[in-house]
Amino acid sequence: MTMNKIEILLVEDNEADVELTIHALRQHKLAERIQVARDGEEALDYLFCRGAYSARTFDRPPRLVLLDLKLPKLAGQEVLREVKSDARTKAIPVVVMTSSVEEKDVTQSYRLGVNSYVQKSMEFDLFRQRVKQLGLYWLDVNEPPPLDAFLME
Repeated sequence: MTMNKIEILLVEDNEADVELTIHALRQHKLAERIQVARDGEEALDYLFCRGAYSARTFDRPPRLVLLDLKLPKLAGQEVLREVKSDARTKAIPVVVMTSSVEEKDVTQSYRLGVNSYVQKSMEFDLFRQRVKQLGLYWLDVNEPPPLDAFLME
């Protein structure tokens, strides 16, 4: 498989997890363009083309959002709520990738429309393997939503 300029939005505040995730995706040639948002507000600014990202347009949504739940400024579930409640972003696949295994977090994430919920492993090789599997499924196996799935306002 070759790199195909797939864009991923990685919403993560832990630098070690950012580096490991990017490394795993690039090592397996699953994504060339990975945008990192360090907090929930930055993620929403990116997705909704505002603030520092006002030059972006809605016509090239990320193929995948990897979203941590425990974020500064705005929690991951609030980001998820806004993304899945707006017609312009609702079709973007969102995978929660978090260390939380609390049932309330899993339940709330699915109620808000998450596409998948994955627990991060604290073990390096298992973490890397999970990122690889996520990338293979969402970026290679899964058919992405066509642009018509995104209603532009």
